[in-house]
Amino acid sequence: MNTSSSVVEILSAEEMRRTLNRLASEVVERGGDLSRLVLLGIYTRGVPLAHLLAQQIQRLEGVDLPVGAIDITLYRDDLDKISTRTPARTEIPFDISDRVVVLVDDVIFSGRTIRAALNAVIDYGRPSAIRLAVLIDRGHRELPVRPDFVGKTLPTAKDEAVKVFLQDPDGRDGVELLKRS
Repeated sequence: MNTSSSVVEILSAEEMRRTLNRLASEVVERGGDLSRLVLLGIYTRGVPLAHLLAQQIQRLEGVDLPVGAIDITLYRDDLDKISTRTPARTEIPFDISDRVVVLVDDVIFSGRTIRAALNAVIDYGRPSAIRLAVLIDRGHRELPVRPDFVGKTLPTAKDEAVKVFLQDPDGRDGVELLKRS
């Protein structure tokens, strides 16, 4: 049986820029005291997204938010099924205790990545609150996880794939949906 697929552009570079601007504005508006706020990007694309959000918040408010990176590999519930192991790349150069942590990721799907990220964050301190910002929410949760800040809600079929492209590391910005046909 021959299966083919098609690619549909969901966000162009310009639409992605506007979406990130809106996300940054929402984080500012609903984030509370910005002096207590920190951003933690989830590897891989959550890290550059966290930096982009921090840059936009700096432009909007003149506040430099601390940005860190969290590697959830060892917290995954499917370690027995994946062949690749990455060395721990977590970089949190600040204390997260009693801070409001905003986890940043590119796409939320089942919620399992976020569950792993929550476990990882707690190993580094006890934040006063943890919020979640995602560029794309594609649905199909397996766990009771809901993002606080969503760039775009994109209903998908389970067998479809969402691909986020960022200048760093991909050389371009955009979001595509890979549809199986």
